[in-house]
Amino acid sequence: MRLKYFLFLLCLIPIALNAQSPYQLSWKKESSLLGLGLVTLAGGYYLESQTDPLSFEEISELNPNDINSFDREAIYNYSVAASDASDVLVVSAHLLPALFLANKKSKSEFGKIFVLYSETILTTTGFTKLTKRSTRRTRPFVYNNLASNDRKEEKGARYSFFSGHTSLTTANYFFAAKVFSDYFPDSKLKPYIWTTAVVVPALTGYLRVKGGKHYYTDVMTGFAVGALIGYMVPQLHRSDKERSLSLQPYHNGLTLRWAISK
Repeated sequence: MRLKYFLFLLCLIPIALNAQSPYQLSWKKESSLLGLGLVTLAGGYYLESQTDPLSFEEISELNPNDINSFDREAIYNYSVAASDASDVLVVSAHLLPALFLANKKSKSEFGKIFVLYSETILTTTGFTKLTKRSTRRTRPFVYNNLASNDRKEEKGARYSFFSGHTSLTTANYFFAAKVFSDYFPDSKLKPYIWTTAVVVPALTGYLRVKGGKHYYTDVMTGFAVGALIGYMVPQLHRSDKERSLSLQPYHNGLTLRWAISK
């Protein structure tokens, strides 16, 4: 009698066991993305080993007029406080994925999210490092008398293009905003999250220019690269099909239904 009563309640209140996910992983796709990141990263380290720092003579021969007029203003900036603040923003941006542990739905798929995040950061870091070591653009502070000669003669003084702080911060924030939008498409927080995803990386770029570390074109390029990778890695993993498991009434009993739809 109790069993019939229980089945009757189930017939009145169908139970849906949601097993759908916005993302799908595959060995082919993951190996390709991780391989791309590793190859670019290795290439960047190799070029770094082939790079010599600027000599005192080379620094003294630098001419500000060789810098395009759009970027030239940056050579007059030199702020240690602004540079330190940009360090805080890029480091804190790497903590964003941990926020998905706070929700039951995204927490259950955190392993999948972490794989996508690893691909995003590895690809962004690799491409950024490879480009920096290939172009060897002199940083703005090298032209500034406020900077010490010791800093000007470091290898890092030749890695201006493009801004790694900006690309990594943007990749982190766009990745977080994209993943949040895919898991919670109806959330009213989406406009605020995407606004934050634009404002914080833009502020990071501004601080890098203010600190004398980068030109405007450096941070603009870094923003574009980070935004593209941060958005596209999750997008490339979007599920083509939705799956759901449900328990439904059927004649005198129940049936377990596994549905797959486009």
